[in-house]
Amino acid sequence: MGTSRTNGSLYTNIQNKVATVEFGHPASNSFVSELLQRLTKTLDELSQNKEVSLVVLRSEGDGPFCAGASFNELMAVSSQEEGTVFFSGFAHVLNAMRRCSQPIIGRVQGKAVGGGVGLIAACDYVFASVDAAVRLSELTIGIAPLVIAPALERKIGVAGLAEMSLAPTEWKNAYWAKEKGLFSKVHDTRKEMDKELDHFTSQLGSNNPEALRELKKVLWQGTDHWDQLLPTRAAITGNLALSPHTKKALEAFKK
Repeated sequence: MGTSRTNGSLYTNIQNKVATVEFGHPASNSFVSELLQRLTKTLDELSQNKEVSLVVLRSEGDGPFCAGASFNELMAVSSQEEGTVFFSGFAHVLNAMRRCSQPIIGRVQGKAVGGGVGLIAACDYVFASVDAAVRLSELTIGIAPLVIAPALERKIGVAGLAEMSLAPTEWKNAYWAKEKGLFSKVHDTRKEMDKELDHFTSQLGSNNPEALRELKKVLWQGTDHWDQLLPTRAAITGNLALSPHTKKALEAFKK
């Protein structure tokens, strides 16, 4: 069962050099701005923790993994500045994941939309259940997945990004995501997924932490420009959110 807190929840548990970060929100594990800020801060703090060799990112409950950014907060955007701040939330999280010293292992138990797919793409290794379908729905409301696009392109290529983003109403199943490189492993049940995830992190976490940190640097080589790129993309998306087309689409979804 997920959290009932309107600002969401975020918990961190560290055992045997593995830090498990679990987020939750009553609206299908979506992210309000405050929760994005907390996750960014948590990842930055863990990055400096020499006692942590791995980070596991997961969400609460047995339902969706993540429904992306808060729909209510998006509806409330009324200026360019507010739009930039809103979409910068995921930009900051993705950059925190990128610069995190330790490899990040994703656990995806259910569907992911928009920014949730971006979180998955920014993980270094991903365990998923067969229920973990993914979709980029941004175009249906008049915006585009510009902030998360670099993370997705890095994992599934430009062709995969186009296939997802230009078919915004179409769900891609877990096996499609694995074939494209978004998921590393797909399991028939969550029980099987969690069993292998525990074994994997136990084994990987016992390796030389310095070697893991050096490997993480290599995996993300050539992405330092994201510090400027993602906020710029956030500003562009914030401007799109103010367009009459987007406002009309949002009102239709609200009804």
